[in-house]
Amino acid sequence: MKDRKQAALQRLARVEGQVRGIGRMIEEDRYCIDVINQVMAIRSALSQVEILILQDHADNCVQDAITSGDPEEQRMKFKELISVFEKVCR
Repeated sequence: MKDRKQAALQRLARVEGQVRGIGRMIEEDRYCIDVINQVMAIRSALSQVEILILQDHADNCVQDAITSGDPEEQRMKFKELISVFEKVCR
């Protein structure tokens, strides 16, 4: 997780700067398409953060549930993953 955590934090710091930049762009009445392109870039960066966190969840939480041998815990973690994937796919 350490590498993924650092990568996620770096992406979020970039997103934070991009959001501030969009605010300035709007204040300066910048071209709408340029603003939209920046919004799309933020959306893409946040998707990458989601992927990093999901990978970590699968490698740790889900793996722990699988190796625990507890069927209820395994079902719960599997349902969580399905629920998140459903939301991401919308």
